[in-house]
Amino acid sequence: MAAHRCGLSLVCILIFSSLAHPSSCDTLEKANDNTAEKRSISEVNTDGSVAGEALNERQWQSTDAEVDRSDSTTHSEALTPAAARDEFQEELVIRPLHSGDIYASFQFRTLWDTDFLQEGQKVSHYRLFPKSLGQVLSKFSVRELHISFTQGFWRTMQWGQPFIPSPPGAELWVWFHDTVSDVDGNWKELTNVLSGIFCASLNFIDLTNTVQPSASFKPLGLGNATDHRFLRYATLPREIVCTENLTPWKKLLPCGSKAGLAVLMKSEKLFHSSFHSQAVHIRPICQDEQCSSKAWELRQTLNVVFDLHTSGQGKKEWSLFKMFSRTLTEACPLASSSKVYVDITDNPEGELFELSPATPLLGQAVVLGDRRTYSVYDLSRAETFGQLRSFNLLLRWKGDSGDMLRPLLHAERYVAGFGLQTGEIHTVIYNNHPYRAFPVLLMDSVPWYLQLYIHTLTVTSKSRDNKPSYIHYQPAKDRHRPHLLEMLIQLPPHSMTEVTVQFERALLKWTEYTPDPNHDLTSIVPVKEESSYFVRVYTEPLLVNLPTPDFSMPYNVICLTCTVVAVGYGSFYNLLTRTFQVDEPSPPLSKRLANLIRRMRGVPLLT
Repeated sequence: MAAHRCGLSLVCILIFSSLAHPSSCDTLEKANDNTAEKRSISEVNTDGSVAGEALNERQWQSTDAEVDRSDSTTHSEALTPAAARDEFQEELVIRPLHSGDIYASFQFRTLWDTDFLQEGQKVSHYRLFPKSLGQVLSKFSVRELHISFTQGFWRTMQWGQPFIPSPPGAELWVWFHDTVSDVDGNWKELTNVLSGIFCASLNFIDLTNTVQPSASFKPLGLGNATDHRFLRYATLPREIVCTENLTPWKKLLPCGSKAGLAVLMKSEKLFHSSFHSQAVHIRPICQDEQCSSKAWELRQTLNVVFDLHTSGQGKKEWSLFKMFSRTLTEACPLASSSKVYVDITDNPEGELFELSPATPLLGQAVVLGDRRTYSVYDLSRAETFGQLRSFNLLLRWKGDSGDMLRPLLHAERYVAGFGLQTGEIHTVIYNNHPYRAFPVLLMDSVPWYLQLYIHTLTVTSKSRDNKPSYIHYQPAKDRHRPHLLEMLIQLPPHSMTEVTVQFERALLKWTEYTPDPNHDLTSIVPVKEESSYFVRVYTEPLLVNLPTPDFSMPYNVICLTCTVVAVGYGSFYNLLTRTFQVDEPSPPLSKRLANLIRRMRGVPLLT
């Protein structure tokens, strides 16, 4: 029986809190932004202090905007270009992992100084911000857009927590403006447009794999009190990420792949890695603490993990050329900041590895609650490239990479049971902190063809029942919408919490099966709480055996039918159309020999 890899979209987004509390200012929502927790390390000075947000400290580019005015100003004044400010920053963060692998995280940040969601505001010119995405935001009234394409699974136990997590396959979640009347219609059109922009199969997103979470997501930009009716979330775990997705992603950059850090993105190297994820995040932000002016922020991130063994290297040594088959020769001319960071938090005295060339510049940033120290290479300085005008960072391990650190929180899930009728989904969440409990918001989206028995839902911690403080369950409708389960659970210190629920497999129509029934579909777990930062953890996709028919039977029936028709009808048709003739028996051999001799002698033949 073929295995049907069923996509129980279990995005295990485990969000946990620290003892610190965020500011009460809702306009500057840094605490709830996972990407902001990285603090865009480029905003950190070399002496460890955070760079100021004052407007006079930024290098701004001008952009033209066309504004409709209702006062008595002339038409020429209404079309006068207003001074605008755009900014582009690029950075590469390299983190040596305890497993000996290397983690490279690219981040490209484009700031677009405009607010076209205001009434009467029209945008007629694009300079740094890609026009294709700007038109999408304007046409479909999108407030926030988050999309990712991932190949591979992030191994939390070996690599720790990533800067920006993402599930295998494609993930898309969008906040629409509260003026949208038909959210489902805009969502469907938006997925079709994004499918063309990124050369992906996002057009397969429909109501059968779209959910509307009520508590698991908040806007990462402005608008904390956004109504969840304007939120849509969907995943496509069967999406295969390839060069066709990377090429349009690179074209969104102001310099493309011709200059700057993007020249390192060689597809044959990126896709020959253990993990590869590219994402696009768009949100409205404030440009100052008073939020007197607003802007749109576009963050393009690309995370890749190079494995020490699959890379074919015999020794633990990494360099830009060995990772990407290229070196850096210049920064992007349009970038106000272009830097490379190497995480040396666990290597303060250089006892684990050494960097070449060395740099005296150091920076500090708070990443996921931990203060990290980085060696900084500024690509805008000529001395960074040396006399050869080429920058090739070399990292050479001196000895053992050290012991692996267990992450505070991680999750996994599996399917139990036997047969093809019923089963049980187990989600296991580990809290490895010795004395602190964490609130976790678990979100699970299950396809409609797995019929959940919600009365069998159990949550246990340390062999005791753990009653959720919040439960939201939306049952599925056959061929219309999936199951949606959200629970707020308190994880005790140093504990393992297990969530189980039983299900029954449904019988699909033969036309509803995918072209490859052994491929996958998916599942999710998110978590969220008011805190100084949160962590989102995705579990692996599940492999669920569904009652799959024998798709070779139609072929066998066709072969058998054709054989019967050929034998039966062919014989009957042959009897009806063949003509019969009587053949006289041939003379014996002696008579034929005698006639041969008579012919040679010229005498009459025997009759």
